[in-house]
Amino acid sequence: MVAGEPSGDLLAARLLTGVRAQAPNALVHGIGGPRMAELGFRSDWPMEKLAVRGLFEVLAHYREIKGIRDALREKLLKERPGVFVGVDAPDFNLGLEAELKAAGIPTVHFISPSVWAWRGGRIKKIARSVSHMLVVFPFEEAIYRKAGIPVTYVGHPMAEVIPMTPDVAAARAALGLPDDAKVVAILPGSRMSELKYNSAAFIGAAKLLAAREPGLRFVVPMAGAAQRGLFESLLKSAGLADVPLTILDGQSHAAIAAADAVLVASGTATLEVALFKKPMVIAYKMMPASWHVLKHMAYQPWVGLPNILAREFLVPELLQHAATPEAIAEEVWLQLTDESARRRLRRRFTEMHHTLLRDTSRESARAVLQLLASQRGRLA
Repeated sequence: MVAGEPSGDLLAARLLTGVRAQAPNALVHGIGGPRMAELGFRSDWPMEKLAVRGLFEVLAHYREIKGIRDALREKLLKERPGVFVGVDAPDFNLGLEAELKAAGIPTVHFISPSVWAWRGGRIKKIARSVSHMLVVFPFEEAIYRKAGIPVTYVGHPMAEVIPMTPDVAAARAALGLPDDAKVVAILPGSRMSELKYNSAAFIGAAKLLAAREPGLRFVVPMAGAAQRGLFESLLKSAGLADVPLTILDGQSHAAIAAADAVLVASGTATLEVALFKKPMVIAYKMMPASWHVLKHMAYQPWVGLPNILAREFLVPELLQHAATPEAIAEEVWLQLTDESARRRLRRRFTEMHHTLLRDTSRESARAVLQLLASQRGRLA
């Protein structure tokens, strides 16, 4: 298995939970994170080596990442595992999967690349690379069936992990936040590149909001010690070290559950916020050269998963040049204070939660183990 970032680690852990229930002695290794390790997974390289985002940011790490993929490929071709599972990270995994599949090793890809959003031509590469696709959004099944790729809709693991009715009081107690405070959770991203480009604008917005309502509380979960160190240094260099923030080590779900509104970078975290039924503002910045390329490649007007699933702008998106501290602060303020909009979002996000709810652990593990069993049958 290969997972390339914290969200992939969480998704892979759900699959592994199901595998352990049905095949408790399976040897599982590759690249993964701490949640996978808790289930007996052995990581051959640190997952953080793959957690790079943006076209030009990846280029800077290309040699190291390619070296890891080449070494892993040779290891797996020699070992010949019963099945390979790539969890998201399509730029890393699909090429590896193509070589393994060509060598007769069954491959599963868990989480579809967003062929419905951009780079739809990848469906041909996916067909060459993937023996079976596991998808987490219901509309994706038809895309793969039409392309002749075996597919299973397994629901989204986050819909199981996150309760239908979050316990706000318990989350606030765990974080030491008063029940009557207004709380904003700030999630600038888990990748180092995301922190580099998002932090100043996000915390600049918090500074403006704190001046507007001094009683506001801000919580900022960090994915790890390295991320926290970079974040704190970025605030200091931007002159924002005096903003009243509570920086958390992990605890992103507690931070979201405790919040009245959330400022979040684009990605899986936007869906997590929706499943917690929280008003949000999605904002995102990246290297200017990457933005110049990517903005012309999108097939649809939305980047946030809640908006993509709803097929409308349920929540505001502020991207690149639009993601100024002033614009972000104004949108977050509206999310905090417009009660009718807050009620409408809770209703829509509850409907979304029900749509995405399946026994993902069991269904994903079943598909993987059936593929493994069929491969053994052919070899026999």
